Amino acid sequence: MKKNFFTYSLLALAGITFFTGCSKEISEKTTQNPKSTEISFMIPDWGVPPQAMLDEFQNESGIKVNIETVSWDDIRNKIAIAANGKKAAADVFEVDWSWVGEFNSANWLEPLTLSQEDIKDIPSLSTFILNEKILAVPYANDFRIAYYNTELYKSADLKEPQTWNDVAKNMETLRQKNILKYPYTFPLNANEGTTTSFIWMTFLRDGKVFNDDNTLNKENALKTLNFIDEMVKKELINPANLTMSAIDTYRELLSKDAAFMVGPTSFIARATDPNQSKVIGEIEVIVPPGENGKATQTMALTEAVGVSSLSENKEAAKKFVEWYTSKKTQKAFFKELSAIPTRTSVLNEVIDAGEINNSGAMKEVSLLVKSPFPNGVPAYYAEMSNIIYNAINKMASGNITPEVAVEEIDSKIKGLLQK
Repeated sequence: MKKNFFTYSLLALAGITFFTGCSKEISEKTTQNPKSTEISFMIPDWGVPPQAMLDEFQNESGIKVNIETVSWDDIRNKIAIAANGKKAAADVFEVDWSWVGEFNSANWLEPLTLSQEDIKDIPSLSTFILNEKILAVPYANDFRIAYYNTELYKSADLKEPQTWNDVAKNMETLRQKNILKYPYTFPLNANEGTTTSFIWMTFLRDGKVFNDDNTLNKENALKTLNFIDEMVKKELINPANLTMSAIDTYRELLSKDAAFMVGPTSFIARATDPNQSKVIGEIEVIVPPGENGKATQTMALTEAVGVSSLSENKEAAKKFVEWYTSKKTQKAFFKELSAIPTRTSVLNEVIDAGEINNSGAMKEVSLLVKSPFPNGVPAYYAEMSNIIYNAINKMASGNITPEVAVEEIDSKIKGLLQK
């Protein structure tokens, strides 16, 4: 499921001064000495700050940070095992957007406090707020945005799509004119990427994915399933997508095997990278289509950091989270780790400075980020995801209809709610 947005370097990164001092805004807020001057931080390798930054933080705050680099796939298990023994796996650790419901249910996260200014500056924070409690703070952005190949569209005399009906008609035209065999790309395999794609498509259509009681909104879900089914039956999606990883389906845009997709923000950089892209200069980054016009909301699959509720160093841990997600640190992470800022103010700054090539509608779409979960990400998310992607894979394989798929998803989610 991991979204390796750190692995791919953004082009044209110039003019950003390396972060040489701890944020003034952080030091001004630091009024109490932490209980301990040493904390542990569990994070995948892409989120490890350069040692020079950690040294500056220690010099400014008096807090030494011991990094424990752990693969994304192993972090949740380590946290669960340690918590079972009433211990913190680390004082601060990675919190994926899909884990927050489970972590909250298990009481593994210490609530955090942010200013209203900070809350407004980080739209994806909404995913990490449950029962009015801030449980983690996003540090790297990954919201869903749309891409289309202008050269292919021009050859078919097509214009930028405004609605999903436009997308369907565009894809048919591209195939009928023999411009592209499989012009639309969308994950269909039995894996997490298919679930998130189903959720964002339903969300982008200006509709609820889930009702206020956490049940599936069957009407909106069926619209999405019918769209996917139509694309498959009309052979507008590569049949290989049934078994291909989500990231590889997105790469079809880069190889010029697809003309349109909604996908991760990392493809803004990938599309301009000569080592990955055959479509340099051809891709337009746009606001995704919606039901009756452009989408008014989008979904973020964001990474965050949180403080363990079992930590013995909570005050120091909170100060570190504050520093790690501050404006100045985000600027440095953009330069050093190619991390797309979660703060609107920082993202706007780097876009306005021309430090992200071909950013297109990135700034505009970043403001549309909302959570598709009315009551926050549920604790049973992993089980629900399994239900959704298996139903879609069976439907796309021709084994069940959209109507059967939506009934299967609906009934099984209701079963999870009764547990």
